Amino acid sequence: MGTLSPNSLSPLLNIKPSPSLQPKSNSLVCYKPIVSSLKKNQTLSLKPPSLPSSTTWFTHAQQGLAALAITLALNFSPVMLSGDALASEFDVINEGPPKDSYVVDDAGVLSRVTRSDLKRLLTDLESRKKFHINFITLRKLTSKADAFEFADQILERWYPSVEEGNDKGVVVLVTSQKEGAVTGGPAFVQAVGEKILDATVSENLPVLATDEKYNEAIYSTAKRLVAAIDGLPDPGGPSVKDDKRESNYKTKQETEDKRGQFSLVVGGLLVVAFVVPMLQYFAYVAKE
Repeated sequence: MGTLSPNSLSPLLNIKPSPSLQPKSNSLVCYKPIVSSLKKNQTLSLKPPSLPSSTTWFTHAQQGLAALAITLALNFSPVMLSGDALASEFDVINEGPPKDSYVVDDAGVLSRVTRSDLKRLLTDLESRKKFHINFITLRKLTSKADAFEFADQILERWYPSVEEGNDKGVVVLVTSQKEGAVTGGPAFVQAVGEKILDATVSENLPVLATDEKYNEAIYSTAKRLVAAIDGLPDPGGPSVKDDKRESNYKTKQETEDKRGQFSLVVGGLLVVAFVVPMLQYFAYVAKE
């Protein structure tokens, strides 16, 4: 028998692991990175929610402030107009002077009795003195600063030439603003006189309108104008109580000043609604 040398035994002793045993060790090794990646993903998924939460808060705040700014703009800014009021106002201008009466009661505050009394009084005046006076009531004004501007516009649009408007008069009463205006052509203004014109605007129209006595305000103004044209004694206006103001209308300058204040308020709210949340968001992101 031959002797076995160590070298000859080495192939026998050098036994390699069976391939079937390797997956166990490999599978154990593969679990670690998988578990590790899950932990990392879990850790990362728990951290970011604070950012969307803050973003959502800023978004709600921005939307709320924007809605507030739009609401104030719609309620207070004169530039933002109501469709019904604007259409009614321009309808009065575009329809022209009334043909069968002397009244355009757009506000719907005059009774049949007042309309009838006005027609009788003003028809008699026109037949005798050739003066024609139109009475207009409106709920509110949106396109003009005050009743005087609207009355002047009515006179210019209804009677474009000096000859047409020379003996015409226009009386406007705005019920919501409790103010009125009287204007007319050169012959009408001269026949009535500045004193009576000012008196009707500062006494009859605003004082009675403040008490919501619109029928009396219109008819007493008509009687006062007719008496002045006829050269009769002035019947006078209503008694002004101590707690009543002599005039309730706003001048053009007061309206423009108020409009400027509302524009500043709305502009400031729009800046707060859109700019401030953006700056806060960028500052939050920078800290992260």
